[in-house]
Amino acid sequence: MSPQFEIQLIAVIVAVACALPGVFLVLRKMAMMSDSITHTILLGIVLAFFVTHDLSSSFLIAGAALMGVVTVWLTEMLGRTRLLAEDAAIGIVFPFLFSIAIILITRYAGSVHLDTDSVLLGELAFAPFDRMIVGGVDLGAKAIHTTGILLLINLAVIIIFFKELKLATFDPMLASVLGFAPTLVHYGLMTLVSLTTVGAFQAVGSILVVAFMIGPPVTAYLLTDDLKRMLILSGVIGAINGLLGYRAAALLDVSIAGCMAMMTGISFLLVFIFAPGRGLVSTLSRRRSQKIGFAKMILLLHLYHHEESEANLAEIQSYLRLDGELTKNLIALLQKEGCIELNNSVIKLTEQGRLTSLRSYETLLSG
Repeated sequence: MSPQFEIQLIAVIVAVACALPGVFLVLRKMAMMSDSITHTILLGIVLAFFVTHDLSSSFLIAGAALMGVVTVWLTEMLGRTRLLAEDAAIGIVFPFLFSIAIILITRYAGSVHLDTDSVLLGELAFAPFDRMIVGGVDLGAKAIHTTGILLLINLAVIIIFFKELKLATFDPMLASVLGFAPTLVHYGLMTLVSLTTVGAFQAVGSILVVAFMIGPPVTAYLLTDDLKRMLILSGVIGAINGLLGYRAAALLDVSIAGCMAMMTGISFLLVFIFAPGRGLVSTLSRRRSQKIGFAKMILLLHLYHHEESEANLAEIQSYLRLDGELTKNLIALLQKEGCIELNNSVIKLTEQGRLTSLRSYETLLSG
């Protein structure tokens, strides 16, 4: 495999692996927790290194995962005091633990390859140089295998415990009544997030992990209400962002991780504006339609209750305090629908208009 292909493959695997648990973080309104975990697990890596003195030790992963759980526990402990909101608790715990890690690295591990810039930004371009060689056979970039295993673990956990995750996410009280342990599910998910983060650390850095873990799920959230579809869409969107980001980085000769994060933001912005049903354009169009519909109903009800008197355009505009242009548009629209007729500037209800007025009145009473 060429280095270019390996870089794109790693990006796709990491994007999907991060997006899957990220869906549940978004649904639980814990998006910023991912940013906190991706930084504080560095302290777990540093402490585990001080114990093992081996950067390739599996204890580094265990230490990082444990520190991720500790981060969540400390944040929730502060939140339970009700003296701090969750976002404020994150703002205390995250900088505190991360700064300890930076101080320990600069003070006691200055000669060791624990580069804080690489942790934050990552460098996918260097991933193909770290090879996995077994029995003299080159099996490809090591990051492909480590992130691939991580993706399989995430898939397996979500498929096996899908019901528990879904129930604990949307209704933890019901989950508890049915015999599930929502707290156990919660910390299991946080452990999975921590493992995913540390697994992607070396290849892509924490910034891109946050982008892949939150960007695609939030984008998918605007496109569907179905959890299974949201999981699938998140993975697909993350993979596409990774591939497009690599192409953009190659074209512009800039940071690969930066371009992938940028593509994540661009894809979200496009969906935010143009998504059917929930997009900005759809929302503004729906609000305008609702505004016109309500104004039509009010106008018809006014005409229905004042049929004995002759109503002209100026009187209706003054009485209902409607904008002049809006009033003209409403009159033209109701004429087109056959609800009113206009004779010598006098507005009269038709039989169709009376029936529509009665239905509108019934709707108001029932609502």
